[in-house]
Amino acid sequence: MVPIWLRSALPPASNAQLITLERLEQPLTRAPLGPFQLTAAWRLTSPNNGFGGYSALIRPQPGRLLAISDGGYFLDFAEPDAALGQAANVAVNQPARLGPAIAIQGLRRANRDVESATWDPASRQMWLGLEGRNAVIRQHADMKPEALRIIPEWQDWGANTGPEAMVRLRDGRFIALCECFTGWFENTAHAAFLFAGDPSAGAPGQRFIFAGTPGYRPTDVAELPDGRLLVLMRRLLWPAPARFAAKLILADPAAIRPGAVLPTIELADLSSPLPADNFEALAIESQPGGAVTAWLMSDDNEAVSQRTLLWRLDFRMSDLPPKQKAPGPAGRP
Repeated sequence: MVPIWLRSALPPASNAQLITLERLEQPLTRAPLGPFQLTAAWRLTSPNNGFGGYSALIRPQPGRLLAISDGGYFLDFAEPDAALGQAANVAVNQPARLGPAIAIQGLRRANRDVESATWDPASRQMWLGLEGRNAVIRQHADMKPEALRIIPEWQDWGANTGPEAMVRLRDGRFIALCECFTGWFENTAHAAFLFAGDPSAGAPGQRFIFAGTPGYRPTDVAELPDGRLLVLMRRLLWPAPARFAAKLILADPAAIRPGAVLPTIELADLSSPLPADNFEALAIESQPGGAVTAWLMSDDNEAVSQRTLLWRLDFRMSDLPPKQKAPGPAGRP
């Protein structure tokens, strides 16, 4: 049986530079989320025709979030305060910047499928992972492109399961996770790569296996203050209408070894009765005193049955499982 995806009628042409946030009414504090507390959740809408489909999220500067869509568009907006729209189901309008995220001439929309993004605050450069082409674009914060490289090591990754999650570590290395299942246990293991430097500049890489949660696929990854990785994973529960579940898991890049399995620890299950959707985007914000905020955003797939959601999850690093000593020398390409 082939699922039927229902899409809403095309809206009138609009380049409106604003979004509307509607706080969701849910029993946020009662859900068991391991070390996390869901302190706020909003539904985002906009009349802008480039809005929606967000599959990557970064923090280009304090107080702002930058989401990139699988259609090659960006949304730059202020982080909503946890108290914004404190009364449930009250809509709050907010200025935002929306526009094309990729300015490379001649690149067809089918080749603008951005599924991952990462950021270097020092150089103000960002890297975008393109599904389909299995390539990386490096560009400046002003969206001016600097490099595009098709990654040879990724060409055996499926056209619809490419570099779904990518992060630049603070030491300059890059990690990319494929959405595809692979290897020793096909519904748990995912192809992955550790690059010694910028993959768009030809830095050498090494393969490893990312061990996820059975049936779930990695959709984004971010580096925590202690150097470990927080990985967002998603599973399609029912195709029509689409329903999703998600998990947050923990991994330590210090344990990466060439060709070996990187173990992980499951931290939280993000599913019903919480206001969950197709979560594909994750960004980390360090707070004073050891507190951390994880921002999660969903991809609405331009479907009438789905929503663009933004979650704020708060936690403390001390509430995470302790770091384990990695055996032997750290894996480096």
